Formats: sequence, C-alpha cells, structure tokens
Amino acid sequence: MSEQLTFHFDVDGDNFTSAGQASVMMKKNLRQLGISPDTIRRVSIAMYEGEINMVIHAGGGVADVTVDEEGVKIVLEDHGPGIKDIEQAMQEGFSTAPDNIRSLGFGAGMGLPNMKRYTDTMEIVSTPGVGTCITMRVNF
Repeated sequence: MSEQLTFHFDVDGDNFTSAGQASVMMKKNLRQLGISPDTIRRVSIAMYEGEINMVIHAGGGVADVTVDEEGVKIVLEDHGPGIKDIEQAMQEGFSTAPDNIRSLGFGAGMGLPNMKRYTDTMEIVSTPGVGTCITMRVNF
C-alpha cells in the first residue's frame, strides 16, 4: 500500500446499542484491504475498548483511523470530563464507571489497559474538563 487511507467515525454517546459499530466497520475495511487477521484483531479490540470508554465516560466522541504501509493509527477524541490521573486509570481493575454501567457488564477497569496491551504504541493526552485524545498504533 503506497498511499494512506483514512476513515472517520462518530461515536454516539450514551448509546450502548451502537457502541462498537466503528470497530466492526473498521474490521470489515481492514479485511477488504487484506490486512492480517492478527492485526485486525488487535485494532478491533483497541478500538472497541476506546469506543466503550467514550460512551461510558464522555458522551461519545470521534474515531479517526489511518492505514498506511507501516500499520494502523487510531485517534480517539472526546470532549468528556477528562482523565484526572492517567497513571491510576491505566491500572487494571481501576474504574470510575457508575454502578448502572457496571450492572450492564461494562466498567471493569480493563479498557485502557487492554488498549495498551493490544497496540504497539499508545499516548493519552487528557485535560480535566476539556476532554481526552488517545493515539494508538498497531504496526504490521
């Protein structure tokens, strides 16, 4: 692939029915491009976790994905409350999800750790009261 392809998705906030649609669409796009199943799996997991976080914590956001000859770059951006303590939020099992979200089976505190686990690089820029931007990359 000598050029890059970009995909843009709006993530609807407070809608668990549509949560995950962007990662499903991206999985289809990557399959059509002939990307390896392992890369597709890693991108899908990282994107899904990010989408769910945007729905739970930020009222939605956007996902921009770029595919180039080296891999897949995922940028998730929201205008939610931001992450007060990124180091704490990265700890497995730490969650600020309310009980009603946990009762739905979400909010176990594995979102950010899984996003980091399944990507080659991950950077979080978050400003409390402004929002969060997470940039991840999965290399081929």
